[in-house]
Amino acid sequence: MRGATQISLQPAFRALADPTRRQILNTLGQREMSLREVTAEFSMTRAAVRKHLDILEEGGLIHMRRQGRETLSALNANGLKPVFDWLGTFDQFWDDKLEQLKTAIETENDDD
Repeated sequence: MRGATQISLQPAFRALADPTRRQILNTLGQREMSLREVTAEFSMTRAAVRKHLDILEEGGLIHMRRQGRETLSALNANGLKPVFDWLGTFDQFWDDKLEQLKTAIETENDDD
């Protein structure tokens, strides 16, 4: 099961690894946009934007749909949930570290 989770997360992490794709996600989080509209937001070719959108779609982070002659893209917030859940496995690590820091500060203050 653990291996299957890692495999399914790989496309999402690949998509999120690129800063341009993260910016595109932020842009699509505001509203659904056509390829032309997304391209107008970035200083790159239409083909380059299309490649980024394809990778985001493969990662499950956006939905793409045809409307007439245009392809519209929108954020798929549910696609981020597996990433969020995986990152949440590290919450206990930080909770423990912060508790240790709190204890150390309180101990130091008690010594004064």
